[in-house]
Amino acid sequence: MSFDSSGREAGGFVPSRRRFVQGLAFCGAAAGLGLWPKSGWALKSPGQPQVLSGTEFDLVIGETPMNFTGQTRTAITVNGSLPAPLLRWREGTTVNLRVANALPAGSIHGHETSIHWHGILLPANMDGVPGMSFAGIHRGETYHYRFTVQQGGTYWYHSHSGFQEQAGLYGPLVIDPLEPEPFSYDRDYVVMLSDWTDLNPAQLFSRLKKMPGFDNYYKRTVGDFMDDVRGDGLKATLADRKMWGQMRMTPTDLSDVNANTYTYLMNGTTALGNWTGLFRSGEKVRLRFINGSAMTYFDVRIPGLKMTVVAADGQYVHPVTVDEFRIAVAETFDVVVEPSGQDAFTIFAQDSGRTGYVSGTLAVREGLRAPVPAVDPRPILTMTDMAMDHGSMGHGGMDMSGAGKGMEGGCGASMGMAGMPQAPAPSASNPHAGHDMPAAQGPMAGMDHGSGMQAHPASETGNPLVDSQAMTPTSRLDDPGNGLRGNGRTALTYAMLRSTFDDPDGREPGREIELHLTGHMERFAWGFNGQKFSDVGPIRLNYGERLRIVLVNDTMMTHPIHLHGMWSDIEDDEGNFLVRKHTVDMPPGSKRSYRVRADALGSWAYHCHLLYHMEAGMMREVRVDE
Repeated sequence: MSFDSSGREAGGFVPSRRRFVQGLAFCGAAAGLGLWPKSGWALKSPGQPQVLSGTEFDLVIGETPMNFTGQTRTAITVNGSLPAPLLRWREGTTVNLRVANALPAGSIHGHETSIHWHGILLPANMDGVPGMSFAGIHRGETYHYRFTVQQGGTYWYHSHSGFQEQAGLYGPLVIDPLEPEPFSYDRDYVVMLSDWTDLNPAQLFSRLKKMPGFDNYYKRTVGDFMDDVRGDGLKATLADRKMWGQMRMTPTDLSDVNANTYTYLMNGTTALGNWTGLFRSGEKVRLRFINGSAMTYFDVRIPGLKMTVVAADGQYVHPVTVDEFRIAVAETFDVVVEPSGQDAFTIFAQDSGRTGYVSGTLAVREGLRAPVPAVDPRPILTMTDMAMDHGSMGHGGMDMSGAGKGMEGGCGASMGMAGMPQAPAPSASNPHAGHDMPAAQGPMAGMDHGSGMQAHPASETGNPLVDSQAMTPTSRLDDPGNGLRGNGRTALTYAMLRSTFDDPDGREPGREIELHLTGHMERFAWGFNGQKFSDVGPIRLNYGERLRIVLVNDTMMTHPIHLHGMWSDIEDDEGNFLVRKHTVDMPPGSKRSYRVRADALGSWAYHCHLLYHMEAGMMREVRVDE
């Protein structure tokens, strides 16, 4: 067994005592609660004890003691299960879901609850966002969700109340389509990834506000400086350190919360619990990956097996074969694998910051394991990741040799932006002035065609809640992400994903809305255009219109952006329809555009799906009116 510098296991099977206790504690809790699985659809471990199918469902939200780390904590569960039961619907049917709030008085998780059906097309009052589309479900009440299922595929559901999603209120959702699927398989498994903390999630949020860098144990050292000097030269290394110092940022700050706080779960069990899906040699196995985390991006691979991606966010894509993929929070990917030649294969999911992992097994029988790979080396953010490359414009960056002159005193809105044209200032009556414009036509629709420098909304200028701005953002559709480039494995990119259908609307967008993802790392403040949810009014759409949304990520963090109630049809760099999704991942320094058909009346949430970013302000209301 090998270990990294912090004493964590880097590979092999012999667990540390802490990990051993985690596995035993979970198994004891599961047995004591009667949660061992019954024979059912595609589930072979204690991670998913219930499968509910049909059109009538009774779901009870309550609290259940859980133990993943040797410490018993209270989780929010549905019917006593974490994850919540797998719900199986059928396209074209009308489902009735009676959701009862049985949270005890004095619960640390609050007295109100909700369920949001992520990625599902339905009436606004069935969407499950308290204060926006309905009043929430109060203690002792039952809310009746009723709607017709209009789609098929792999989805999930979760609470939209406070921090309950972090505390366990999430579950998988599989919808059988009316039409035959365009691929075949012999077995079908859900693989739901999530993150668990023993902390009260409200306390974790408070810690993030006070000490946002608490989990960043891997800041660069003098040894790293000397290594960089040997590899890049003294001048380049000093320039790099100066740049990061002036921005008051660190290139190792890849995630706000990581395995120093989290225990990662696969179908509700730890790596030691070894969730197992069975197969016979030569069979095709469908794996429905769902990232139900609060804050964690996972990089997923199955050493020894190629994975053929056949669906993204529940929608079919032209099959593409990869070794590895990054799954953002709230995304789903369906893959087909054909295990043969050995009795067991490891499903390995490491966090994108390389601080930990969770693993499970595909095996010909229970109790087998395959070797678990070491966690990859720690990645480092670069100025290219920040759309502020020291090198040439041809690489998506710009020459920063004189950057210090425009950046004294920190990065803020002045960072390299002197002389930049500014959009008209938003007002109370029109919070999107300067960002609602006729749709661009032809190549690179939705992208800047002027000087190559990105314009920014006036609301970012001098804003104490904005600590960085992207200068020359690009779509980065062909970039697998920091830590996945050049590692010898074929990694999935958005550019590889192509829907099996043409643009379902067909119209050119009639107008364009540009929004900037903004934040301040030290204050743990997040928003759109430098504004928090509480400070701005709704984005207003006209029922039936086709519009283009352009997102620019001005932060050094990755954000998965989710629009409720409507599809997001991502465009390629030429403005052509690429792939339909419900969650659009936005890497640092990226600029991506997608088309939306405003075909759902009412108020809809639009937010970053990193739970603590949403709670800190990165959320807007979208209002669709006649």
